[in-house]
Amino acid sequence: MRRTIVMGALMFALSAPLMAAQVYKWVDAQGVTHFGAQPPQGAEAATVDTKVAPPPSGFPLPPRPAPAPAPSASDKQKAADEKVRQEVAQQEAERARYCDTLRTNLAQLKNNPRVRVADDDGEMRRIPEEERQARITQTEQDLQKNCN
Repeated sequence: MRRTIVMGALMFALSAPLMAAQVYKWVDAQGVTHFGAQPPQGAEAATVDTKVAPPPSGFPLPPRPAPAPAPSASDKQKAADEKVRQEVAQQEAERARYCDTLRTNLAQLKNNPRVRVADDDGEMRRIPEEERQARITQTEQDLQKNCN
């Protein structure tokens, strides 16, 4: 197998001069010299002899890095599944924090009849009993709905 690879590489290296494209040289009406792969139409062009530099004989070729394997469909699916798991875990953690906050607020509302809250102006005010009972009811509903 190693001989096959070496022979293939040698044939590829020696075929480079055969694959080299022809280069043409011409001078346009303004006297500017041009080079191109195709000769111009309606103008005379000379072919340029191009020489390929030989590879240095005393230097070994550097090893090629192994190509990274292309991710398969199952690898892509596993990555997508892992991403979904992480997102679900993050949402569950946020929900747990939210539920803890609701439980703390409910305990404060039930145990403390003199609850104070900040107004829109930033001033603290004591909420009336009706508002406290409404907040208790709302918090209990939120807990039942979101924190089973």
